[in-house]
Amino acid sequence: MANRKYPFSQVDAFTQVPLLGNACAIILDADDLSYSEMLAIAREMNLSETAFVQQSSKADFKFRYFTPAEEIPLAGHPTIATVHRLLELKKFEPTKSLLKIELEAGIINVRIEQTDVGHRIVMQQLAPKFLKTYDSKEIMPLFGLSKDDILQNHRLQTVSTGTPMLMIPLKDRSALDRIRFDASKFAQFRETSDFFSAHLFVIDAGNTTARHFCPPPDVLEDPFTGSATGAMACYLKEYGILETSEFIAYQGSHLQRPGEAFVKVLSKDGGMIGVEVAGYAVTCLVGELSI
Repeated sequence: MANRKYPFSQVDAFTQVPLLGNACAIILDADDLSYSEMLAIAREMNLSETAFVQQSSKADFKFRYFTPAEEIPLAGHPTIATVHRLLELKKFEPTKSLLKIELEAGIINVRIEQTDVGHRIVMQQLAPKFLKTYDSKEIMPLFGLSKDDILQNHRLQTVSTGTPMLMIPLKDRSALDRIRFDASKFAQFRETSDFFSAHLFVIDAGNTTARHFCPPPDVLEDPFTGSATGAMACYLKEYGILETSEFIAYQGSHLQRPGEAFVKVLSKDGGMIGVEVAGYAVTCLVGELSI
């Protein structure tokens, strides 16, 4: 018999329209949940991520993020979604515009901006780490693509602003549309890699459009990936692919769940010190979880 109950909600992030963007399940008052229970709940939700809100001795809140397969150290759309929901519930002073959030990856700053259309949540991800590079002959067939589909022979590289993501720049929208993801071969390749998932993207009029993939039991294609968006921005800055440090990132149209993020690479003394990924969110489901 169920004897523990937790406030539950589902919030769509990187959108202001319900049922678009990327959905995140949020469990409040989750301090007494074990790792295995949180993972089981994430499997039950069967979304890209489920967020668990706990007390923190180091920050305003502690968030833990689980995919159906594992815990991950940092994620974008759950951060936007969870702060949005806490703001709605008045879990912190409405005049407070800066929160410190404890994640597995470390403590990050989250800023709340009041705009003409509502509250925009701005998360600052960690300074980028540029990790392993990969041979296009190994990677591109995993997506039904070839070396010729890569943007100007740029390197395929893992970049992390908290969670390591493989960056794959494509030369045009046609290549993005033609992706045929081989989840089985990707999962096998990932076993000896340094990345969690793969982010494929194109440049369009100074902004980006992306698709994001991961093998089961996680969601095959993620509607909007905030952590990868931050890593992508740093990759674009590092290799001079975009002249500007600010742009809009689009993702999710291939899943009929379009979303957008406002992105800004932060630099100091010629080096990148972090990246801001901002977006709106909307609550579409509220209830109670019983276990």
